[in-house]
Amino acid sequence: MNVDKSDKTPMYQYIMNDIKHKIETGELRPHDPLPTQIDLAKEYNTSEITSRRALSDLVQEGYVYRIRGKGSFIQEKTAAAEAKPISTLFFAHLNLELNNFSHPFFSEMFDGIREVCGENGVAFHLWDMGTDYQLPEDPNAGIILLTTTAADSFDIERLTAWRQEERRMVTVHFYYPHLGIPYVIVDNLTGGYLATQHLISLGHRRIGIIVTGKSIMEINQEFSLRLQGYRLALTQHQIPFDPQLVAFMDEEQESVKLGAEGFEKLMELEDPPTAIFATSDYKAIGAMNAARAAGMRVPQDISIMGYDDMKLGEIAYPSLSTVNQNTRKVGERAAEILLFELAGAGQQLIKDEIVPTLIPRASTGPAPQ
Repeated sequence: MNVDKSDKTPMYQYIMNDIKHKIETGELRPHDPLPTQIDLAKEYNTSEITSRRALSDLVQEGYVYRIRGKGSFIQEKTAAAEAKPISTLFFAHLNLELNNFSHPFFSEMFDGIREVCGENGVAFHLWDMGTDYQLPEDPNAGIILLTTTAADSFDIERLTAWRQEERRMVTVHFYYPHLGIPYVIVDNLTGGYLATQHLISLGHRRIGIIVTGKSIMEINQEFSLRLQGYRLALTQHQIPFDPQLVAFMDEEQESVKLGAEGFEKLMELEDPPTAIFATSDYKAIGAMNAARAAGMRVPQDISIMGYDDMKLGEIAYPSLSTVNQNTRKVGERAAEILLFELAGAGQQLIKDEIVPTLIPRASTGPAPQ
């Protein structure tokens, strides 16, 4: 493009003004892609630094949004909308202990949120709602809402009220479809299926599972779905479901101790399993410790499968087969929904389920002959 610029307008500002003009005249429409900063630099015969500055400032002014790995796009402008563009995202939780956030489920999710916020000039902060369920006062803030607590209880009337106030929010990890609140979750059913299918593929037919909760009627959403995935994999391979192979552990917090106790419960059976799917890495490592104490070799005598892909699983001995929940993608999608997709959704419920990834390692092997 031959640029005829007779005034002293900085080139980055010239690029911005030209793109704004194209938006105003309809040449560029909402959600149309923009050229990359490399291509913009070539088009306007300038440097990549200049084109990067132009794109960054267009994002700051609300004309453009970015999606990681996809590019820059024209922001949707609705004349009727009174709400200002979101400039801050809060991850709101209810009295969770800060050490919970060191778990990769949260740390990787935060990385995903930060990435999207950083690319779009949006601040990101952690927010404790406290016992009074207090949200940030800024009505234009975006809220990524974690509704689980240690007891997995949440005052649903608060959610209803926030929905009626049209707070800009999306829930993660747990969801409430009847309220129409956008949500992003991990597909735990598929995760449970992948873990069990992996063990079946190694020849195991007698597979135990250790689940946190009092009973099949008293477990939370995530563990219930992992158990459903376990049952689905068995069904598809014509393996009868045996309730004795489900070890329910009546505790609220994940721990190595739970895994050890679950392992011992399963090994007391007259026909014990040759493989165990522990529905968290903590429990899986506890099961491996208990197996070692019982004189059993992992995986030669018993295969053990975890869930979460914690860093310590890589250096456990043997290294732990597990399921990565891809929560970085959960964070990315939650931020993208708040920043780019709410305005054009109307009454349609926005939802996304992130598929986990199987991570096979040394703790699982062929069924003993």
